[in-house]
Amino acid sequence: MRVRTLVTAFGIMLSLGVASCSTATTETNSTAVVTSQIFSDSYGKVTDAGYALPAIPIQRLDKKFHRQIVSYQTAQRRGTIIVDTKNRFLYYVLGGGKAVRYGIGVGKQGFAWKGEAYIAWKQEWPTWHPPAEMAERKPEVAKYVEKGQEPGIRNPLGARAMYLFDDKGRDTLFRIHGTPEWSSIGTAASSGCIRMMNQDIIDLYSRVRPGKNTRVVVL
Repeated sequence: MRVRTLVTAFGIMLSLGVASCSTATTETNSTAVVTSQIFSDSYGKVTDAGYALPAIPIQRLDKKFHRQIVSYQTAQRRGTIIVDTKNRFLYYVLGGGKAVRYGIGVGKQGFAWKGEAYIAWKQEWPTWHPPAEMAERKPEVAKYVEKGQEPGIRNPLGARAMYLFDDKGRDTLFRIHGTPEWSSIGTAASSGCIRMMNQDIIDLYSRVRPGKNTRVVVL
């Protein structure tokens, strides 16, 4: 059985024609997940819209948080985003029992959000407007509440942001966004939003089409 599993995974990799990827087996929710592609070489320097994103020392993060395509069985349709806050993963459902899995950082205890929403809109190199509640806790960001913090590699929203609205069309104030703080991936460090490495949010952003059909399920 072990040999058959390894041969199957190897066959998948060859059929996709990916020479620079590796195979592995990881554990998620006590169910074996076969990884057919790991994109550990996708975190180098990136120049995007005139901004120079630095390389991420990806070897310093647990390999399970590297972007990868995994076997993932779900009743959710293709294009759905599923956020597993407990295990610090975000899945983009590809269909056919596959998903792209990304490592994420999630909200600190007390600020985490769970539920369902949809991607109302998305933005490249967004301006950051912290909520007034955050400004009360952190007076140093109060100046950005109205005017916002301009886009840049130090902006807390990173290279991309996607905005979550509820089914009544109301802004939930939660985002899926990039972050310059790559070391926070795999932790509970944000004020409730879902943060990703900039190279990963750029990849996810390219896959997502805003609208009520693009569901986000936060577990």
